[in-house]
Order: sequence, then C-alpha cells, then structure tokens
Amino acid sequence: MKKLGFLSFGHWANSPQSQTRSASDVLLQSIDLAVESERIGLDGAYFRVHHFAQQLASPFPLLAAVGAKTKKIEIGTGVIDMRYENPFYMVEDAGSADLIAGGRLQLGVSRGSPEQVIDGWRHFGYDVKDGQTDQDLGREHVETFLKLLDGKGFAAPNPRPMFPNPPGLLRLEPHSEGLRDRIWWGAGSNATAEWAAKLGMNLQSSTLKFDESGEPFHVQQAKQIRAYREAWKAAGHTRTPRVSVSRSIFPITTQMDRMYFGSTGSDKFGYIDGPSRAVFGRSYAAEPDKLVEQLRYDEAIAEADTLLLTIPNQLGVAYNVHILETMVQQIAPALGWRSNAAAATTPELELATA
Repeated sequence: MKKLGFLSFGHWANSPQSQTRSASDVLLQSIDLAVESERIGLDGAYFRVHHFAQQLASPFPLLAAVGAKTKKIEIGTGVIDMRYENPFYMVEDAGSADLIAGGRLQLGVSRGSPEQVIDGWRHFGYDVKDGQTDQDLGREHVETFLKLLDGKGFAAPNPRPMFPNPPGLLRLEPHSEGLRDRIWWGAGSNATAEWAAKLGMNLQSSTLKFDESGEPFHVQQAKQIRAYREAWKAAGHTRTPRVSVSRSIFPITTQMDRMYFGSTGSDKFGYIDGPSRAVFGRSYAAEPDKLVEQLRYDEAIAEADTLLLTIPNQLGVAYNVHILETMVQQIAPALGWRSNAAAATTPELELATA
C-alpha cells in the first residue's frame, strides 16, 4: 500500500444527529477535512458525486477550493457519473481545477450508480441513441473526454476572431498537461476493468462489484485487479497504472467508537441495479492491533497501490480526523504505508502479507 486517502459521500440531513445539516455544511467541512488530512499526512482527499440527492453533486468548485487551500494532498472523485456530463465543458472545468491545484487532480469517472430519479441524465439534456443503453452513453462521454484531454486542436478558427489565434486548429482551454494520465475508471466488473485498461485509465474499485464467482469480495476484487493489469500490459501502455480500492475501516479506541461501529458483519450478496447480483464488501471495525491482522488477509488491499477510506462525514470534521489519525499512526504503518511527512527520508515499504 503506497497511498492512503479518504472518500466522502458528502451526505447532509437536517437532523439533530447530523453535524452536516445543509449543503453549505458539507462543502465547507469537506474543505476543512482535506486541509486536516494533509496536516496529518494523508495522501488523498476524494469525493463521491450523486445527483438529485442531499449529497455532493457538482465536483469542480469543491475540487478547486480544496486545491487552493492545500499544497500536497491528491484531490479526486470517486466517481463522476459520465451519463450526466458534457465532455467539452468538463475538460474546461477539470483543466481549471487541476491548474489551481498544481496538477494534483485524480478524477474518477464511471457510468455511475443506481439513481434517485428515473433516467436522471435525461433532465441534463442527454438521451440514448437507437440500440444504445445508458451504459453506452456514459462510455461514449468518457471516450470523448479522454480524447479532448490530449490537448490536440480540433476546432477551425474564426477568420475574424475577437483576439488573435495561434496557428492551426484550436483546442479547449485551459489545458492542463498530464491530467489525461490521472483519469480513473470506477469498474464494477472484470470486463469494464479490462476496458478501462485498454483506454489507458487508472482503476478504482469500490466496496462493491458484480458477483462473478461467488467467492469472498476481496478475492473477487483482487482477481479484477489482476485482470486489469494483464489487459493494461496487453494494450502496450508505457506508464505504470494506478489502482485504488475503497474500504470502510473503523479503529475502535474510545467508547464513542464502539458505540458507532462496535459490530460489523461479513460480505453481503444482493441486487442493486437490475438482474445482476452484486457482492458488497464487509466493514472492518476493531481495536487497531486486531485491524492490522484482519487487513493483512485482504487480497485486494495487497494488490492495490492506493486505499481509500470511506468516512462517516455526517459525524463532523473533528471525529473523522480522529478516525483518520488513528489509521495514520497505529494501523497503516504496520501495513507498509508511510506518511507524507516521512516521504523525504523513509525508504518505501511493501505491503506486508500474511
């Protein structure tokens, strides 16, 4: 495990039990949590995107604000639903946010998850063609987005422009060099992971995937990662891809921790979107030394280079910093992770295996 970050779904609710009563609370606390996470040495601050829900939706204003307030931490999404996105406008937004952050954006994109409304992407002005599915629509938008990120000119200049043009065809601006290599695909199956590899995207694998073998979640996820890497190699890409997995991990060090997360179950199998069965990964909750031993047996964590910790954002910034700081100080080092603070002097360690 080389990098450690958090993933926030950005929930809010007007409830006495919630520390995030409004969208404003979530947005401002997300910035504060990213700043605090950088301070304690975390590598990444990632945010989920959902539409028509009391959760984070439009990612680029938040990513730009976090980028302006921090200096080292990676800033990303997990994931942006591409069925809703105009790839042309998204290239401009992403380029601007990445330049503000100094090239630290790590954008996770995908077809998206089950929605709050019926065919919500239609309300954003998009529709499927004859014989096309909404999955096809999302992938079509991704392919256009990736092509535009290459920064090659494609638009014929006006012969009488308001401002002088550079020679040749024009590209979208601002262009952020290197962002194309920092696009991740959120894959729910082995096949989509292999498709992402062929297109040269990094891989994000979350806390659920389609059940393709009946095996435990972490075993199936590890096989997905290996299939992705084989497809990457076959595609002939020259750079080394990155792979992240998400986990719900809660160290128990106080009575409050025990009250919130004292009991956890095992993997669950069920249906979330259509007829395909999915497997949901277990949550981990235990004392730090027990967590270390449990996590050593997670095959997918061992395969990945980045671990994203899903956080209970409605419990507020201070409590989430408590969880993350315990991970940074008492658990992650035992699994081979090193903090940003030690990066200049400490040799990189490999993930320990059982």
